[in-house]
Amino acid sequence: MIRKIKYESIDFEKYNHCIAQSCQRKFYAERSFLDISTGKNWEILVYGDYEAVMPIPLILKLGVKVVINPKLCQQLGIFSKQDSKVLNDNFLDFFRKYYKIWYYAFNDVNQFSKPLKQRNNFLIFPEPYDLVRQRYSPKRKRKLRLDQEVIDNSEMIKNPDLPAIQAFIRKTGLGAGEKDLEDFIRLLSDFNTAGFLDFYGFYYHHQLINLIAVYHNDYTLALLGTNNDREYVKLSGSSYLIDKVIADNIADKIFDFEGSEVPAVEEFFRGFRPALKPYSCIQYSKKELLRQIFVKFFR
Repeated sequence: MIRKIKYESIDFEKYNHCIAQSCQRKFYAERSFLDISTGKNWEILVYGDYEAVMPIPLILKLGVKVVINPKLCQQLGIFSKQDSKVLNDNFLDFFRKYYKIWYYAFNDVNQFSKPLKQRNNFLIFPEPYDLVRQRYSPKRKRKLRLDQEVIDNSEMIKNPDLPAIQAFIRKTGLGAGEKDLEDFIRLLSDFNTAGFLDFYGFYYHHQLINLIAVYHNDYTLALLGTNNDREYVKLSGSSYLIDKVIADNIADKIFDFEGSEVPAVEEFFRGFRPALKPYSCIQYSKKELLRQIFVKFFR
């Protein structure tokens, strides 16, 4: 039997155990990630005695609770020891019946009897770095061969001064609205302060020109942000930073690129020759969401 449990009533010992033992294990579903990314505005669906769980992030829209994955949270879904289409279908039916859904992404292991919209993600799984590096595209390998002048006048700095990082993201955060950009900066800063995220800066002649933000736990690294000074894009500092993080960690941790709907960004990720791992999602337009909300009021 599936039931809804609000945040304050969750048995987090059982919840954490279910996530840790699940075949779909993802850091996005861990309490530490969701508490920060949602501001503790989430609840769960539970099957049995926490044999399977489904975290549900919530926001208020016109006074109604609406489901939407929070910023930086790519995948959630159903977590259990064995992935079951029958069980997943039951969760999906319950979910659609009792929630107003704007956007919700399941994880790449969840399977359903009926097709859902698919999005792409890219992962590199743990193995010796030499084998990973061998698979890089010829173009990516060329980009990683820095000129001697760049080598002599550049350095990578882990976790530089936070105000400087925030200023750089504001300067280079092209295409994002002011509110979204500030929310993004706040979340990255909160994860960094809590000890879950590291910033890596590429400095050329003592000037920050590339920055990546990498979330980490004991089994995964995730690329949550990449910012570049457009004047120095040809120096390939971001490629250097990502490769360095992969080299230092890929022996025992997954590297998660977090995917992208932007073709140029997807092409950049593919240059590292990661594995393609599609995942399912439910997505409605604002107009369709408003229809769901008004049905509640006029039912």
